[in-house]
Amino acid sequence: MHQSPLGKAVEYPSQYDPALLFPIPRAAQRQELGLRGATLPFFGADIWSAYELSWLNARGKPQVALAHFTVPCESINIIESKSFKLYLNSFSQTPFADVEQVKTHLRADLTEVVWRNDPVCTPASTVGVNLLLPDVFDREMVQEFDGLSLDRLDIDCTRYTPAPELLRVTKDEAPVSEVLTSRLLKSNCPVTGQPDWASVQISYTGDQIEQGGLLQYLVSLRQHSGFHEQCVERIFMDIWTQCKPLKLTVYARYTRRGGLDINPLRTSHPQRLPPNIRTARQ
Repeated sequence: MHQSPLGKAVEYPSQYDPALLFPIPRAAQRQELGLRGATLPFFGADIWSAYELSWLNARGKPQVALAHFTVPCESINIIESKSFKLYLNSFSQTPFADVEQVKTHLRADLTEVVWRNDPVCTPASTVGVNLLLPDVFDREMVQEFDGLSLDRLDIDCTRYTPAPELLRVTKDEAPVSEVLTSRLLKSNCPVTGQPDWASVQISYTGDQIEQGGLLQYLVSLRQHSGFHEQCVERIFMDIWTQCKPLKLTVYARYTRRGGLDINPLRTSHPQRLPPNIRTARQ
């Protein structure tokens, strides 16, 4: 991480430069959760949205787009977000023949960096890239998570570092399938200490999770230092271990920083990714 641009003063490049992308191995933070090796107890992806993408067409006229990227959770690296921003800004004064050429560069560069140093050297899947041009900007939706809000509960919160022991189930009730949400998730960047704010949706089937304890647990991450992806994996693993549901999906949408938002989803069973619809805070 000492080689990362995060937390450092940098010059913003204006010429396309894929070398700006900085990979961070997932393994170290996964080992903190007891996850080792290539086999994971979950599926999913990190869904990125970029709102500050521009380049020049062949005649030198600026073009703009919104971009959605899908990074498979089995990739060995995440992309450090400031390096991602610098990389995207490097397109700004670079001419490209057409939008397809931009997409080709984005897909190839991002796929290379998330699989860099893979011992197998054969990426299991590429990074998904979807560019939205201005004529469809008005189709972008804003919508809150579906589900029952935990934030309605009037409870005491006294723990602000991860406390999985707060998670518990009700054994004398029939198993349930329910969707619970909260807007109170917060953690801190492990490098800069800046706050990361998010809404989270938890869908599960199994013994009923005690809702007050679940909300207290989510609040307990408030002073935790971790990247977005690792925080969602921590929530998934803590619920999976403590509550032992039959099925579980954890999906968080973080507020943007530097024109980027990161929205990790982890699930116990393969499923189609949800539509990339931002919340009001995004």
